[in-house]
Order: sequence, then structure tokens, then C-alpha cells
Amino acid sequence: MAERSTAAVDVADNSGDEPLTAKADAATTDGTAQTQDEEGASSQDEATARDGADAVPASPDLHSGHKLARRYRLEECITRLDGFSSWRAVDEKLRRAVGVHLLPAQHPRARSVLAAARSSALLGDPRFVQVLDAVEEDDLVYVVHEWLPDATELTALLAAGPMEAHDAYQLVSQISQAMAAAHREGLAHLRLTPGAVLRSSTGQYRIRGLAVNAALRGITSDQPLRTDTEAIGALLYAALTRRWPYESDAYGLTGLPKDLGLIPPDQVRAGVHRGLSELAMRALANDGATASRQEQPCTTPDELAKAVAVMPRVLPPEPAFTAPPEYQRTTYQQGTYGRPSARPTSATQPVISAPPPPLQSRTGKALKWAVSALLIAALGLGSWQLAETVLDRSNDSGEPSPTQTTEGGSDDKNAAAPSKPVTIVGAQDYDPLGDGSEKPASTANAYDGDPGSYWNTDGYFTTELGNLKDGVGIVLDLGKVQDVGNVDVSFAGGSTSVELRTTEASSVPQAPGGFTSVAQGSGTKVSLKPDKPVRARYVLLWLTKLPLSSDDGRYRGKVSDVKITN
Repeated sequence: MAERSTAAVDVADNSGDEPLTAKADAATTDGTAQTQDEEGASSQDEATARDGADAVPASPDLHSGHKLARRYRLEECITRLDGFSSWRAVDEKLRRAVGVHLLPAQHPRARSVLAAARSSALLGDPRFVQVLDAVEEDDLVYVVHEWLPDATELTALLAAGPMEAHDAYQLVSQISQAMAAAHREGLAHLRLTPGAVLRSSTGQYRIRGLAVNAALRGITSDQPLRTDTEAIGALLYAALTRRWPYESDAYGLTGLPKDLGLIPPDQVRAGVHRGLSELAMRALANDGATASRQEQPCTTPDELAKAVAVMPRVLPPEPAFTAPPEYQRTTYQQGTYGRPSARPTSATQPVISAPPPPLQSRTGKALKWAVSALLIAALGLGSWQLAETVLDRSNDSGEPSPTQTTEGGSDDKNAAAPSKPVTIVGAQDYDPLGDGSEKPASTANAYDGDPGSYWNTDGYFTTELGNLKDGVGIVLDLGKVQDVGNVDVSFAGGSTSVELRTTEASSVPQAPGGFTSVAQGSGTKVSLKPDKPVRARYVLLWLTKLPLSSDDGRYRGKVSDVKITN
């Protein structure tokens, strides 16, 4: 926790605001590098002067070690600007790092910051950095949000160069879907810059500062949908070209040449994906006009997300082929079959004795005798089995042999025992790759024997769980380690893809890798039978593809019945 990470606290960067639709004031989000604070100071002074006569109170004079609510201990001040400050802090109750924004309660924007933070917290969408707390206490207003030490800002990613087409496709797809969901709940960002977009170690993009960043700087817009859509277009443009799509330099990116206007990305840099280039132009403020096609502009994140969905999917690049190392020949192979010797022909060559003929050594002779003995034994065994089969057939047509019984009511001892049902003693939802909770109240419906009841997942925007995680599921507790021969699962709502995973551990593993995958299938009624006998205490039904629900147009998995036999 002692390490500083700009991937966890928003960036105090005033550059690049003028070209965006939200051209109101030069604005910052939450805190970043000190150098950027100094660069933004002069523009902030001008914005403060334009605000009018109301003076902005100074940011609270706090220090490292100060505690808020006897819980959040301030560690490092990331920025102090425009009457508010941003900190890296530690939540001593949950033992985790958090980010904190602080401003005086009498600050003219304190009420709007509180309202924005509480509205953002109610969204609860994992594609956004979550607001954890928003409090007014002791003449202070503070907002506590997630700290993501393993995430990387888009600014840092672009510093290494333009993105591959697949990465840029994932960026615009995930960001547009997330912002479309936020706008459906009445929330806008208005400050969607490269510093506000993070990529986690799993490749998922997350957005920070929803509504809060704009409220901290008093940014408003008459067209919030258009503002955020243009911002997404600018992010895509920068990802494809590593250039900012306006004349001014911003966010460590060079602007376009002056007097050329807004030119398509594929004219700025060779090799840019044509479809993504046109998509960026449709999202930016150019009325959707491109050199080759006259597509309608995308004026809302939802329209942009739909435009991404209908275009052909951009696949990741093929892995580069690496030639295997040159085959190394042995000394024996360097004879008549090998390469010519590199040593001078005049040099005296050592005489290498020829190897003995095959199987003429003492070991070879012993091997021949052993093989002969095995063949004789196999021939004798085959003859005995053949004779036994002939005798059995004759006994079936005549009198019983001494080894047979004349009582017809006895069971065959060699017959396979019938399968028995395995009792499920409990169940729990399993969402280790998300927020940790997936409709826990209805897990008992999955095995209550009533096909009309079911346990269901949360709603997602695509069949592959919105590309947010690899899967989600339900863990069934068998009470003790016992044999698992077959698991029959019935799904409500449509065809669902599922994996059967098991473990003999005494407690539920914290990650999906703690289970062993033993079977998989898809459909509305799926029979999952392991290839070999399995013993388990916990059985995980891991859902990987969900059907479209008719309830609200989202994708949900619904497990209505589970039967397990040994």
C-alpha cells in the first residue's frame, strides 16, 4: 500500500479540454502527477476569474496520518487544486487502499459533489470505479472511491505507442457500452479523458470519476450525451494514431497539424483499421462525414455501442511464428548421414568401432528370450480363454456346470450397482471475478425440486457476461467428500453454456482455478458426466454464456433444477 499509483486516483490534468464538447471550464478529475498540477494552475486561475465574484475556499489544510471517521487514514496528497484535494488513503477497517477527495463544506460545489457521488454509488456497475462513501462531517465533505493498484491509465498505454486494432476495438466497445448504461440511469461523465480510463491486468477497461469529476470542477453541458460520445471518439482516435484529434497538444499526445481540420485516422497513420477509423469520425463532432462513406453520426453512447456491435469483430493478431532451434545431430549421426566434417581432411580421424549387430550382445539375447516367453504365455492364455468360452456355450444349452447355480432368483454379483442420488446440503453464489455477490438470496431454488423456481445471475449486456469476466456460478455443498458420477442441470430462459468443476477441499476456493474442470455442455437440459470417476465435496456450476432474458432485454442465466448421482 506504500507504493504510489496514478492508476488509482484520478488525474489532475487541465490539458485538452477546449476541443471537447464540454468546453465550459478547464477541468480536472481527481489528482495526478505534480507536474500536471503546475501546468494546470494558470488555466485554473483564469477559470476561477470567469466564475464571478464568489471566492473558492482554500482546500482543507490536512496532513498525512489524519483520520476521517476514525477509519480512513490519509497517506499521500496527490493534488491540491481549486479548493479541493485528492489523497491516497488506507481504510483501516477493511485493510485496503482507497482514494479520497476532500473539500470544505462551504465550498460552492460541495452540495453538487455529494449529490454526484451518491448517484454514482447507486449505479453499482463494475465497469466504473466504485464510489464507496460520500460524507459531510466536521465542516468537510469527502468522497471515498476504489483504488486500483493493478490498473494502468490509458495515458500510460498510449505513451508506448498506438494500440493494435483489436485493443482499440475492445476499448471503444467496452467504454461505449458502459457509458450507454450510465446514461440510461441519468448519469453523465463530461470529463472522459485518457486519464479517466483504466485497463486492468485482465484486459478489462474501467472508467473513474463518473459524474464526480465534472461536479468537482463545476462542468455542465447542455448536451451530455453528445459530450460523452465525442469524448469516446477522441479516445478511439488517440488509440489508433497516438495523436490528439485537435490542433492543441493534450495528455502527452501531439495535436493534429494546424489548418488541416479533422482528418480520418487512416490518413494520419498508415495501417489503421478502416472500420475503426470511420467509427471514430462518426463519434467526433464532424456530422459523421467521411471521405469514403456518408454514415450517420453517432450522437449518443448507445448509438456508438450499436455501431460497434454491427461491424465485423476485430480479432487479436496471430502469434508470431518462432522457428524451432536447429536439430543437433549426435556423434553417431555425424557419420555417413550427417553433415561433412568441418575439420581438415588431412587430419588423422579417430577410428570409431562399428556398433555390434542388433540383439547380438548378452543383453540382446536375454531380451529375445524374454519376448519369446511372453509370446508363449500369451498363446497359452488365449487358448485357455477360447476353451472356456466353448464350455460356457455348451453349458447354456445343457446341464449347468459345477460352477453354475440352478437357482434362478439370485443376482449377478458382477452387475454394476445402480446410481444413487447425492443429497445437496447447501448452495452459495460464486462471483470471484466480479463484485463477489450474484443473487445469493435465491440459491436454494436451484435444488429445491421445483422446476418453476430458479436461481438467476445478474443481467449482462452480452451473452459472454458483458466481456467483464470469464464466468459466474453457483457452488453446491455435498456435505462431505463423495463420488460424483453425473450432474443433470435444467436451465430456464434458454440455452446456457456451463462447465462442471469440482474440489475435495474442506472450504470453497477463493478463485475458479481452485476447482478442477471435469465436464462441460450447453442447452436447456444438460447432463454433465466426468470422463473418469470423481470425488468432491463442492460442485461448481460455472456459467460461461448466458441466454437473452425476455424480462428486461439483458442476458441472464437461470438454474431451475440440479440432480446429482454417484
